[in-house]
Amino acid sequence: MVCPAVEVKVELTLLEKDKEADVMSPNGKASPFSDCRPNGALGHSSDEDAAAAPLRLYKPRDYVEASVCHVKDMENGQMREVDLGSGRALLIKEHGDFSAIGHKCPHYGAPLVKGVLSKGHVRCPWHGACFNIATGDIEDFPGLDSLPTFQVTFLVRFADLQSQKRSKAMARCSAVINSSTGFSHILIVGSGPAGLVCAETLRQEGFTDRIVMCTMDKYPPYDRPKLSKVCTEIQNTPQRLHKDYPHKDFAVAVDVKTKAVTFQDGSRMEYRKLFIATGSKPKPMNYKGQDVRNVFHLRTPEDANNVARLANNKNAVIVGTSFVGMEVAAALTDKAHSVSIIGIEAVPFRKALGEKVGKAIMKVGSHPWEIYPTTSRTPSSLKEVVLKSGKVLRADVCIIGTGSGPATGFLKQSGVHVDSKGFVPVNKTMQTNVDGVYAGGDIVTFPFPGRSNKKVNIPHWQMAHVHGRVAALGMMGRPTEIKTVPYFWSAMFGKSLRYAGYGEGFDDVVIQGDVDELKFVAFYTRSEEVVAVASMNYDPIVSRVAEVLGSGKTIRKRDVE
Repeated sequence: MVCPAVEVKVELTLLEKDKEADVMSPNGKASPFSDCRPNGALGHSSDEDAAAAPLRLYKPRDYVEASVCHVKDMENGQMREVDLGSGRALLIKEHGDFSAIGHKCPHYGAPLVKGVLSKGHVRCPWHGACFNIATGDIEDFPGLDSLPTFQVTFLVRFADLQSQKRSKAMARCSAVINSSTGFSHILIVGSGPAGLVCAETLRQEGFTDRIVMCTMDKYPPYDRPKLSKVCTEIQNTPQRLHKDYPHKDFAVAVDVKTKAVTFQDGSRMEYRKLFIATGSKPKPMNYKGQDVRNVFHLRTPEDANNVARLANNKNAVIVGTSFVGMEVAAALTDKAHSVSIIGIEAVPFRKALGEKVGKAIMKVGSHPWEIYPTTSRTPSSLKEVVLKSGKVLRADVCIIGTGSGPATGFLKQSGVHVDSKGFVPVNKTMQTNVDGVYAGGDIVTFPFPGRSNKKVNIPHWQMAHVHGRVAALGMMGRPTEIKTVPYFWSAMFGKSLRYAGYGEGFDDVVIQGDVDELKFVAFYTRSEEVVAVASMNYDPIVSRVAEVLGSGKTIRKRDVE
């Protein structure tokens, strides 16, 4: 007997009502990444894989309904972005089970259908964030929000399709403590991504005692990487801060014996547990006229606003070929009259990405530099940059991007161990040498599983998120270890560079594609093993490699040659 074709309608309804032309993904490529499904590679399935689920009754206003596919249209390991008129969702089939989640990454809106499906989660093709396909929860960073999820049956309905992100439920502070009380159960020093994720994880996991966050920033936590990548007038700072995290001024001293922190305004607060995540600070640079008003390190939204205003149709000079400096240079190319870049290395990013990749992005002349205002009487505004070679560069605005170091000077004589370079060593749970004192983000060296638990410093935005979560769970007596793959990205000249892994000390680079056309993937190897990957216009290869490395598998140099 011939069985008729079974038409599948998928019914999607938000699991939690209080939360906020079809694109079929192409086939993937086999070995050495056969366990990962880029964009949902085809597999094999039968009609039994799609056994009917119980029919649920919903109010008409709770959902929209549409026929999306037939049973055999989707095979195991496939993702499909479906359009229902009022919005889109990502329909997934893995191991015979259907699931549906929001179709855009809540971080920067990347289309997840172009990402990597593997072992119950989908990884963003742009910046590597991972989401559980059953719950929508964020499992790896960057980003703060999770994805909306929909309940799938064989009649598929969608609710609230306009929202492509979901904030996890958080406990409220129940501690009866006056806001002026000098005590906090958990005190967080620093309001960057590590501090913010630490606070949110505590609340998401049911912590109801008092949390206080102290910072030197005038803004609540915001998306700082956009300052250098956008470099345009920032009107509305992207902020995210739960209302019951009271703010304090910046800490100036820590005393672990009395479990107290002294603040810039002279006040003092005792704590039960402490998380230190003060980030980095610009490396000092000596030059004449350091108080001139048109030289910036690009640390705040005000800096970005001033750079955008002063550089408009004027002459901009960037000192330093760091990622920040080069991103600003690229962002100002279409705005400024001229952009000059000064660096001590002939090739930008050579140490991190290799000479071939660095040359392809931009060639920079090698000039040791000093900066001099043109007048010694009233150095209120920079006019020129004079190189040691005697060359003079006109400068209406100057951005200094010569690197940074850990902001840990206030920890001297605190009892918290700081190494000779200013970094704070921590263990696998982000705890320092002092019981109850944790640290994370740019200031720490931590045991990295990808290098046999050697302590390393990885100052990535994504890694700081991970540190915050691990520290929070440790504070709650639920220790967990770091299991992420470092993921970094940069944007220049309208193109994005993606990087995953830990490539320090690489001894060779295997390049596929056309570097000169900026369409390539570069595999960084150490002793015949791939330790990192970078790409431009080659998505989702970096996320695919991150999946393989994250699973604990080894990619050999011969696999990619």
